Amino acid sequence: MQRNLFPSLVFSAMVISSVPLLAAELPSVEKRFADASVSETPDFQRHVVPLMGRLGCNGRSCHGSFQGRGGFQLSLFGYDFRADHAALTEGDEPRVSVKEPMDSMILNKPTDEFEHEGGKRFERDSWQYHVFRRWVEAGAKYDAESAQALVALEVTPAEIQFHKDQEQVALQAVAVWDDGTREDVTPLCRFQSNDDAVVAVDETGLVTSGEKGDSHVVVFYDNAVVPVPIMRPVSDQIDQAYPDVATSTKVDELIVAKLRKMGIVPSDLCTDAEFLRRMSLDLTGTLPSASEIEAFLADSAQDKRAQKVDELLESPAYAAWWATRFCDYTGNNSDALNNVTPVREMAGQAWYDWIYDRIARNVPYDEIVAGIVLSESREGDESYREYCEAMSDICRADEQRPFAERETMPYYWARRTIRQPEDRAIAFAYTFMGIRIECAQCHKHPFDQWSKNDFEQFTGFFSRITLGNNGLGNDAKAQYQEMVAELGIEGKRGGELRKSFSQLIEKGKTVPFPEVAVTGAKATYNKKDKKQGKEAPARKTARLLDGQVIDVASVDDPRKPLMDWLRSGDNPYLARAIVNRIWANYFNVGIVQPTDDLSLAHPPSNAPLLDYLAREFVAHGYDLKWLHREIIASDAYQRSWRPNETNMHDEKNFSRAIPRRLPAEVAYDVLRQALVNDEQAAVARDDLKGRAIAIATAGARNNSRGPQYALTVFGRSIRESNCDCDRTNDASLLQTVYIQNDSDTLMLLDDRDSWVAQVSKELGLSKSAKQKTPPRPKNYDTVIENLEKQVQRHHRRGDDAAERKAKVALKAYRERFQDSSDEAGEETAAEWNVDALIERAYLRTLSRRPTTDELAASADFLRESEDRVEGLKGLLWALVNTKEFIVNH
Repeated sequence: MQRNLFPSLVFSAMVISSVPLLAAELPSVEKRFADASVSETPDFQRHVVPLMGRLGCNGRSCHGSFQGRGGFQLSLFGYDFRADHAALTEGDEPRVSVKEPMDSMILNKPTDEFEHEGGKRFERDSWQYHVFRRWVEAGAKYDAESAQALVALEVTPAEIQFHKDQEQVALQAVAVWDDGTREDVTPLCRFQSNDDAVVAVDETGLVTSGEKGDSHVVVFYDNAVVPVPIMRPVSDQIDQAYPDVATSTKVDELIVAKLRKMGIVPSDLCTDAEFLRRMSLDLTGTLPSASEIEAFLADSAQDKRAQKVDELLESPAYAAWWATRFCDYTGNNSDALNNVTPVREMAGQAWYDWIYDRIARNVPYDEIVAGIVLSESREGDESYREYCEAMSDICRADEQRPFAERETMPYYWARRTIRQPEDRAIAFAYTFMGIRIECAQCHKHPFDQWSKNDFEQFTGFFSRITLGNNGLGNDAKAQYQEMVAELGIEGKRGGELRKSFSQLIEKGKTVPFPEVAVTGAKATYNKKDKKQGKEAPARKTARLLDGQVIDVASVDDPRKPLMDWLRSGDNPYLARAIVNRIWANYFNVGIVQPTDDLSLAHPPSNAPLLDYLAREFVAHGYDLKWLHREIIASDAYQRSWRPNETNMHDEKNFSRAIPRRLPAEVAYDVLRQALVNDEQAAVARDDLKGRAIAIATAGARNNSRGPQYALTVFGRSIRESNCDCDRTNDASLLQTVYIQNDSDTLMLLDDRDSWVAQVSKELGLSKSAKQKTPPRPKNYDTVIENLEKQVQRHHRRGDDAAERKAKVALKAYRERFQDSSDEAGEETAAEWNVDALIERAYLRTLSRRPTTDELAASADFLRESEDRVEGLKGLLWALVNTKEFIVNH
């Protein structure tokens, strides 16, 4: 029997509905089965299984665990009705005795008549006892073929607003079945609070207020999951007492509508300098240059913020940063792509380039997704040899991003971590739907409606995706053998063969490439059968998560109906998932949090807001730039981080900006941007060379090269699991140590292309005569020679980090004992403008001018420095080590 309901658009709609509850046709079982003389027969699906769930019998700690308990196992959360019925009525020691109902363990264990590890769950002669007793007396039946489907669970009140501590409201839940039956099922529901500090709920559905704030109580029954918003205002400024707050956009209207209920007054708008820094970092991962800030602050145009957003949306840094984020969501990891191309790292770079190109061209998001979901290595009528020729040419191409011209990006399906249909289903749901369905791989999902059967049916869309190392199909395999013979590499295997391929590509030869393709319906395998050399029967059907069954055996590519469903107008996932993730980039948290868990039990903090943005995103043709503009244009995004009394604790209702540590790639880049000279800083948004936001892949093999150590320290996404938590923005001591003392930072301060070197040259600054150079030791030349050898040795080994440290030591040693003739005997610099230098330092680091106190303290520091160059270094070092620098606010 089909057991699915389409999720949030069905049940969530009931929560926010203002339609009054209709009278239930059937009162609750608590009333109907209160008396022992009751003659009604309970239904196994509607009453018996939900009651076992309510009592905790099928929970993780009891019979719902993987091992069961006491030799008796139920399906976790009671969704496999057939299996549960068999467990109760069959086997060596059934829990039900139809012949002797009163001897049934289902009656005697929970009442502690028989020894029961779980203790007493209900009393004899209670309504719970009568439900189980009458079901057993009537034959303990379950007819799967005639079972009804739950079409709605109506919960009232639909929203609760408390006003004081320990207020109480009782929930009522009415089940509506597809035969039109309505029944009060409140005593059969499970209830959960999403924040026990704000709201508590007992097993009867009695809701009790706690601290000021907002959360949800979630109601579970059958396959329904219904969240009920709970609010307790944080101030008396609600409804009519709420102040007038401008709402310049629809986004602001929806946000302020909830703030009005919560008594939260939003912060004022941020300054122009704060806006420019915040928006530039969020949108492009790049600091605004000092000259850019000055020009923006001097601009008197009313729409200068909107104009700046439009300008930055056309920059290479915008495409680079968001290509990086999309590579996070899609899982671009070099370790998972090992050996999927003959050239090392090519697949990860091609993956990044393909996404970068489409973001730069503002290709609609659904088309980007389709280019990944429906991807195959060969294009159109391309033969295997032609495909290999094209890929070999791409490896040798001089132009930038040659792979981006390919129609699709197949490396998503080539990862060694998702070679099985089950892994592909989990990855697909995470990446493109923002949901975690892996729990349903083993049991009923605890926070959503998906069952194990739903998961198994869903995997049918992914069983025919194949990665072939030697070509797929007889023609391709023959062409593979021909190429191997032509290249003279027969007999080579493994690393030797791959090394030969790389060398041959460099010589202009065409080499074989692995390929991703979709096989015919007759060639589906599971892992066990494939090891045994047996062909498994082809899966004829698969089921979408809305319950629609697809005849996958009759289609060339089962992913096509899946993609059609994903981008259909009534699908709630594709748009909502990406809208929520992009929103979180700007506000520190998503409208749904965690951002990759859009389950029914994790409802949006502002459902109308998410609905609006997702709906309009689709209406605007999945236009990503529209979405960025719509979010940034809101007052909500442009608010100050400075809180007031009502919003100082608000971190999820978007009443103020939440200061947050910069993402790893951005932190690495802005540190360099703050320390390099003006010329390099000014082109950082257009010149991506050396930018961390343009590094294609993640993976352990990269962690000791270039900036990878720093990116690891700052929490770059490892892209190893189906979880947005692969990226972390948590602060750590290592991050502080890196900015303060790492050789990378110190070298940037000392570099010839640093801002300090630029200013020193402009002003003719040199070392102070007060600093005397000590005499060179006798072994000076020997030490220099040894340090130079260390640099060369680390260079040969490819150990970039050790090489950098050796260079720093060499430079420091030379400078310490430099010839006195290298020093200027007298200061030749003209009188320098200390205040102007300090302002430039603040603009290039904190993106603002210094306050009066900061200016005075900095000026005193520079004037008191014995060496002016070292004083400038000290000032700049101090600024990049402030919390304000590494935090976006």
